[in-house]
Amino acid sequence: MSSKNLILRRIREALGENPSEPEVPRDYRRGEAPVDLDLLVERLVDYQAVVHRTADISGTIREIVGDGQVVVPPGVPDEWLAVRFIRDDGLSQDQIAAADGVVTAAAVAVVETGTVVLDAGEDQGRRILSLLPDLHICVLRADQVVASVPEAVARLTPGRPLTWISGPSATSDIELNRVEGVHGPRHLHIVLVQEAA
Repeated sequence: MSSKNLILRRIREALGENPSEPEVPRDYRRGEAPVDLDLLVERLVDYQAVVHRTADISGTIREIVGDGQVVVPPGVPDEWLAVRFIRDDGLSQDQIAAADGVVTAAAVAVVETGTVVLDAGEDQGRRILSLLPDLHICVLRADQVVASVPEAVARLTPGRPLTWISGPSATSDIELNRVEGVHGPRHLHIVLVQEAA
């Protein structure tokens, strides 16, 4: 008898002939909690993201990109783009990789975890856009920020491809040396849009 079959047999014996499914509590943290934008920024910065709190989207993107060229999803508004850009209409991997970065919007962000979520909407594009270029500039409106993960999940559409971003791509080797850019962009800039006072 294989180890797998032995383990499965023991599980079946422990459960008995008519196992019942336990009731899973679903009443955890519902409702809107206060949003602390300062805490979100603190967590994003802790994850090595650069956060720009501004009402000037195009000026901030121009400051980050300089003379470079970015790829943008089809739904990114033209008024955000005071830089050279190319719209993704099925660009190849090589064309996307040749760009200096990508500019996307976001679906929602979570203060609790310092996470920004993309759901492949028209202004966020295909997953490859946020994973292949070395620089990702993500525009996030303050009204898209929620306090907790359950609140974020409630705002998302089930079945859409989701990318949960908690800082630039990073991993550690066996000696715990941090290596950035292995599974996505090495540089993440969050443009947190707040209305001018």
